[in-house]
Amino acid sequence: MAHLASQAFIPLRIAVLTVSDTRTLETDDSGRTLVERLQAEGHVLADRQLVIDDIYLLRAQVSQWIAAPDVQVVLITGGTGFTARDNTPQAISPLLDKSMDGFGELFRQLSFQEIGTSTVQSRALAGFANGTLVCCLPGSPGACRTAWDGILALQLDSRTRPCNAVPHLKPIEHQAVCCGSRS
Repeated sequence: MAHLASQAFIPLRIAVLTVSDTRTLETDDSGRTLVERLQAEGHVLADRQLVIDDIYLLRAQVSQWIAAPDVQVVLITGGTGFTARDNTPQAISPLLDKSMDGFGELFRQLSFQEIGTSTVQSRALAGFANGTLVCCLPGSPGACRTAWDGILALQLDSRTRPCNAVPHLKPIEHQAVCCGSRS
């Protein structure tokens, strides 16, 4: 698989979705954490949205990004717990063509080192849909840092060996020209 890793960094176009009934974009520390980290690595914020924890609103927004030719990765924060309003996994799972089972397993392993057995209440997951990597993360800034620093930074870096997620993503034509957020 080493042949799949690139020698050059390829900036990806990443959308960030916060799932919350109580936050606004101004008070969304988890989404802000992901945006800061992806931009610090050299990736491009394709879009950022916030939706309430409603299965159909989640599916509608994520489906739009999956179908968009200029979004390669969707990072979702929030809605992965066990409360009645936590619907992200059941909203997103039907949209995935292939699941990335190791993502949730590794996230919980890394999270265990930080929060102990409380990590069993995380339903973090990831998978691919139409050449778009979709990752569902818990809604705390700490969990977003854990996922980014321990998994995503490397899997979204085309130089990571022996393999990374980049070869499985849809290509963006004129990628250098398509920088910035959507309106």
